[in-house]
Amino acid sequence: MDFSKVNVEVRKQSGKGAARKVRASGKVPGVLYGNKGEPIAVTFDEKTLLQSLDKERRRNTVFSLTVGGDGKNEQVTAMIRDAQIDPLSRRLVHVDFLRVDLDQDVTVTVPLILTGKAVGTVNGGNLHQSMHAILIAAKPAAIPTKLEVDVTALDIGNALHVSDLKLASGVRALLDPKEAIASVVAPKAEKAEAEAAPVEGAVPAEGAAAAAGGEAAKAGEAGKGGAAAPAKGGAAAAPAKKEGEKKGK
Repeated sequence: MDFSKVNVEVRKQSGKGAARKVRASGKVPGVLYGNKGEPIAVTFDEKTLLQSLDKERRRNTVFSLTVGGDGKNEQVTAMIRDAQIDPLSRRLVHVDFLRVDLDQDVTVTVPLILTGKAVGTVNGGNLHQSMHAILIAAKPAAIPTKLEVDVTALDIGNALHVSDLKLASGVRALLDPKEAIASVVAPKAEKAEAEAAPVEGAVPAEGAAAAAGGEAAKAGEAGKGGAAAPAKGGAAAAPAKKEGEKKGK
């Protein structure tokens, strides 16, 4: 397998100030680490890196990096582990390269594509895709560009799971085999679920009735001139004097 070739230069200074100087010079700062090697601060040309990305693999592109510094060049196989992008300019700010061993598995995420037309949709159902990407483990050269699954046989009430994926030799899914990938649901079932979902801030009928009854009771007591019940832990109100006691005084 041919890997994308990119040249990076070792930079001796690190830190935010040094990174700003690198960007001011038109380069992008980065770091190369992993595979039991010491981290190395590097710089590279943004345009060259972006042009070297495999159009299908994108972030899963495997690079053959030529690391230059002190008059020496070292060949390193690496992948992009993380990339920071400026939210306004959409330019690369920093990239982490991870050294990889061609004989060891790496963990990556690949797109999940549904193919075919589910028979259940012909019968009136709706196709739901639960996953659009899946976490896998594979050797760098064996990483698939995407995973496809045929949903043609799915009828209403049927589902496909991670265990139904047909993976190439050496590729492992790192998810629960029982996790659903896609399913066909009847419109009535969807409507029932939507109607059964509680509305935020809504009061259940029984609770509303109880609240209304309580308010009515308080209103009735107030109309009779009675005192409200004491709050929990508060002092009781003094009893009202009888009519006879008032006249006696």
